[in-house]
Amino acid sequence: MKNNGKLYRFVMLFFATGAGTGYTPIAPGTIGTMFAGIPLYLLLSGLTSGWYAAVVLVFIVFSVFFCEAGERVLGEKDSRKIVIDEVCGYLVTMAFVPMSVLAIVAGFFLFRFFDIVKLQPAKWVEDNLPGGMGVLFDDVAAGIYANISLHLLLWIAGDRLP
Repeated sequence: MKNNGKLYRFVMLFFATGAGTGYTPIAPGTIGTMFAGIPLYLLLSGLTSGWYAAVVLVFIVFSVFFCEAGERVLGEKDSRKIVIDEVCGYLVTMAFVPMSVLAIVAGFFLFRFFDIVKLQPAKWVEDNLPGGMGVLFDDVAAGIYANISLHLLLWIAGDRLP
């Protein structure tokens, strides 16, 4: 039974910490977005828009569970080591965006900006939703802000994109 506990802990922390990227001592959210969020986006970017949205929604549902489990296992509320929320937020940022290097980089910076600034209602969500939902959905809100901003940026840039 002890081995099952170790396995549970490993699996929960593997997902909650974005395959371990959340253990970085400096800017774990940024590192998690770069080294877990962007690669996962690249894996999913070949899907049709409908499939991409469906996969991201399922990922978000499971991420609530992993955020809660991560808090329990780490013994910390909204631990900086939990970065699966940043991964979800970045995936939301990139929804329905044509894949390009510019979009990936701009999406990264826009998401990190909105995740750090925490415009309302993202801050309210973080402070008031319980458990994994509070950990996750402020990043989903930041991803929505970043997605809208990215779409506007790409629309304004139009054919001038490299």
